[in-house]
Amino acid sequence: MLRSLQSAATGMEAQQQLMDTLSNNIANVNTTGFKKQRAHFNDLLYQNVRAPGLSSNQGSVTPSSIQMGSGVQLQSIDRVFTEGSIKETGNDTDLMIGGRGFFRVQMQDGSLGYTRDGSFRRSADGRLTTADGLPMVPEVVVPPNALALNIGRDGVVTCTVQGEVEPRNLGQIQVANFVNPAGLNSIGRNLFTQTVASGEPIVANPGENGTGSIGQRELESSNVNIVDEMVQMIMGQRAYELNSKVIKTGDEMLAVTNQVR
Repeated sequence: MLRSLQSAATGMEAQQQLMDTLSNNIANVNTTGFKKQRAHFNDLLYQNVRAPGLSSNQGSVTPSSIQMGSGVQLQSIDRVFTEGSIKETGNDTDLMIGGRGFFRVQMQDGSLGYTRDGSFRRSADGRLTTADGLPMVPEVVVPPNALALNIGRDGVVTCTVQGEVEPRNLGQIQVANFVNPAGLNSIGRNLFTQTVASGEPIVANPGENGTGSIGQRELESSNVNIVDEMVQMIMGQRAYELNSKVIKTGDEMLAVTNQVR
């Protein structure tokens, strides 16, 4: 009886962890470039009352076993890097990556951060930066007298300057790709940092080495699907309720046992 109480308690804890993951996804449904998380669970150790394939007294092999489970635990919470929908903005500095890859930005400590959020701004000195002021890497500086900013699908940045006939080349935007993007470390503010699990970044021009192309005046929306999250939430709620009923029923059965004279 105590085993059932323990197993049900681990089930309630697992469903609470699922709800925590789903709530974070739903909270970021309108976050630009957000990638939803997915919780994975595995069963805990089993007690082998009778091992499978055990020889019986008659010399035969038992076709089945008696294994008593002990519950469930959270195995991992993975980041799902499927593409979100495209949102047109009309802003010259809004960018998106149509495919695999991340924009590189320089963090305050000098290290590199990676993001799918392409809502860049022009700083006071003309540099393209994130909303938090982190500059794009490699650096792109737009002159103050620029009339129009154009960014090609290959990442080439040009602008039209008053008094000049030919467009001025401002540089090349590069993107970074990872063998295992799910291994990146999320640090908030739509930023990731590399880890041993993600591997080293593979830097390339957009459209090369499996990276996606650049879309100007567009942003990538969150890849959270509200309908899917609601379905998962209802399933998690029902599973939580069932586990709580198991604990209640087990407690009632223990009470009956205690009343036996």
